[in-house]
Amino acid sequence: MLTLHGFNVSNYFNMVKLALLEKGLDFKINTVHPSQDESFLAISPRGKVPCLETEHGCFSETNVILEYLEETQGGKPLLPSDPFKRAEVRALTKEIELYIELPARSCYAEVFFGGKVDQAIKDKAKAELLAGVAALKRHGKFSPYVAGDQMTIADLMFLYSIDLASIVAKKLFAVDLLGDFPEAQQLLDLLSRNPHVQKIDADKKAEMAAFVAAAKAGK
Repeated sequence: MLTLHGFNVSNYFNMVKLALLEKGLDFKINTVHPSQDESFLAISPRGKVPCLETEHGCFSETNVILEYLEETQGGKPLLPSDPFKRAEVRALTKEIELYIELPARSCYAEVFFGGKVDQAIKDKAKAELLAGVAALKRHGKFSPYVAGDQMTIADLMFLYSIDLASIVAKKLFAVDLLGDFPEAQQLLDLLSRNPHVQKIDADKKAEMAAFVAAAKAGK
């Protein structure tokens, strides 16, 4: 059986968790936080989560895990069968990560954990977020899903990136990232009605208070 190592507050962990649930795969969860302990580094070389344990061994990096599940596990497909359409989905997924998720992440310390982020980093994050959302408007189909009429890995990256990015933009920059992007908001509304998304959200809320308190204590 597959084992997913990580914790329910991690957005990348939740991308993989949603893929596993959508595919209807049997798996178990080992709740663990990023760590530099030797025992964890033995299965996740950078001590990151998520990490997937298989019968052949363990590996990390969310995009790689999602691709592995698609290639080996069957269940509901989250990539199209056509090579060009698969490439489009992969491109959208990477664009959301590079141009929305990562710029927002550079400001998490200030937005979520009571820290301070250098103004130059915040300025760069704002510019990149606005450009990233503009690119998503141009490239995404939102009919109703990011890449078309079926859920794909691009929707997983979108769902668990745009929510946090929107909080960052609103709190730090007084910007509504989706204010003139109704298609994206409609997709969020659609995904919020998915039972698997609802389960993940409930699991996240159950862990959130303790996670934030621990993160602030250790800052």
